[in-house]
Amino acid sequence: MAGNPRVGVLALQGDVREHAALLRGLGAEVALVRRPEELAAVDGLVIPGGESSVIDKLSRAFGMQQPIRAAIAAGLPVYGTCAGLILLADEVLDGIEGQQSFGGMDIAVRRNAFGRQTESFETELDVPVLGQQPVRATFIRAPIVERTGAPVEVLATLPDGGIVAVEQGRLLGTSFHPEVDGETRFHARFLAHVSDHVRSA
Repeated sequence: MAGNPRVGVLALQGDVREHAALLRGLGAEVALVRRPEELAAVDGLVIPGGESSVIDKLSRAFGMQQPIRAAIAAGLPVYGTCAGLILLADEVLDGIEGQQSFGGMDIAVRRNAFGRQTESFETELDVPVLGQQPVRATFIRAPIVERTGAPVEVLATLPDGGIVAVEQGRLLGTSFHPEVDGETRFHARFLAHVSDHVRSA
């Protein structure tokens, strides 16, 4: 691939603009993805925070669910934040009736694990794979990972042991919103996966 990586942001619902701006700041070419043909033209995909059940419904309405599942199975790098993490989980423990996920990560998540939006909070996390400087993390109606399978690496936990950042191959997920705080290291790690994917294609 010539030039910078072309990264898609799933633009059905959620904080799409924040991810797009951060990725552009890191040198990526960004495309907003709403259709299967737009998904086919990118080298990686970000699934933003928002409402997981709404993104699920819209993905089916736009004919995106099966193409995204197929792309994940084929090795497309994907980064999901908050609702995006829920949608990457193989198991959603407390989804609303009929809710589905794209899957791909051998994890079980619980939606809104920390309560209502008024109970959102910020904290600092140690994330050794990103270096010694702590990560400022904003949790907004955030999920938590309650089970991980053998292929999954836990990247960050809360002081009580709750898992809030995971990685499985080229799939990356965080319960929190780095794009809200201008924290670039998770997106940079995702872009490294995208570059590896392109080189190996």
